[in-house]
Amino acid sequence: MYISERPRQGAEGSTTVATASRRVAPTVVLLGVVSLLTDVSSESVSAILPVYLTAVVGLTPLAYGFIDGLYQGVSALVRILGGWYSDRTDRPKWVAFAGYGMSAVSKLLLVPLHGFVALTAVITVDRLGKGLRTGPRDALIASASPPESLGRAFGVHRALDTAGAAIGPLVAFTVLWLVPGDYTSVFVASFAAAILGLGVLGLVVPDLRPRRASGDTRRIAVRPSLAVMARSGMGRLVAAAALLSVLAISDGFLYLSLQQRDDFAATWFPLLFVGTNVAYFALAVPVGRLADRIGRQRVLVGGHVLLVGAYLAAAGPGGGLASTIVCLLLLGAFYAATDGVLAALTASLVPTSVRAVGIATTQTVVAVARFASSLLFGVLWATLGRGPAVYAYAGLLLLAIPVAWWLLRGLRPTGTGGAGTPVDEATA
Repeated sequence: MYISERPRQGAEGSTTVATASRRVAPTVVLLGVVSLLTDVSSESVSAILPVYLTAVVGLTPLAYGFIDGLYQGVSALVRILGGWYSDRTDRPKWVAFAGYGMSAVSKLLLVPLHGFVALTAVITVDRLGKGLRTGPRDALIASASPPESLGRAFGVHRALDTAGAAIGPLVAFTVLWLVPGDYTSVFVASFAAAILGLGVLGLVVPDLRPRRASGDTRRIAVRPSLAVMARSGMGRLVAAAALLSVLAISDGFLYLSLQQRDDFAATWFPLLFVGTNVAYFALAVPVGRLADRIGRQRVLVGGHVLLVGAYLAAAGPGGGLASTIVCLLLLGAFYAATDGVLAALTASLVPTSVRAVGIATTQTVVAVARFASSLLFGVLWATLGRGPAVYAYAGLLLLAIPVAWWLLRGLRPTGTGGAGTPVDEATA
């Protein structure tokens, strides 16, 4: 299927594709606000977890690798299910609402529960909620946006999302600076922000029905959904995403590498998250627009070249403020070039009927690969040491980048576009 360039007709008259591409739909902005508040909640907690689990609970790097892998990968258990159920019911908003609700409840449970086993269970609930909501939410963004500006739309959403991700660690830092060791107050503030985000989603975000809007009233089954995705080139995209993600060191490990190298106080640790997220916030929209212009595959692969630079800045034995800032800026640029761009690329490949499950599939692959990456890197750190382990990942990622580019070359949009964009079904 190929996207038609015919202008959309509506009650307010015709609107050209060029005019539509200059605007970001209110739904995208509202979902960005929901994500902003939710990330204030989640990142205020995740910013303290690496130091809390290693310095307070006393976990080894290998044990932390398991917990970090759980944090990265457990959402994979329900991502495809959430996307498929969203497509089947044509109710992405309410599937996403259920996921956001699970994460909000998990923040409340953090207040009375502080043990290692309890924290592991709470993290699992939080990540399951994230897995359930992400595909349906991104399907809403794609449905509300013209296809030729998907990169920009996801960039705007990710910029607002990242603003929350920058504010969250600042909240944690402020609490720990005022009352050192008061993790309970961080958890209470996290829960309050999660409830605000849930309220905006339930009360303000429109209840879009993507399949009804496209005229598709068929029941969606799992096997046909997989067949449609297989014909769209998703296999190559999934393979490339898996290869690159299994060589992506988690933020927590990179920050621990910086902390151990430079030996700065644990109180300042959350500011590392702020630095990365500020860079991501500043670059998300321009990089999304760049991806729309020069190709999302190019930007996606280029982002992983930047990630190699971040590894090299974090691995060296010589510390200092300059190398730390370079690492954080490169890491933020990597996320700007990959997170929303991958979702936009997926949304452009698959038709409306399987958009949520398609996005969820790539996100699941990334989550599983990063889970494996955290376990592997934890083993390498324990056996080789901090610096050699990071250098090893940098070398492996350099080898993987050309392979990923070969897999991604030649992918062409085959799915329906965004809001109101017709599709030439004769070529389907």
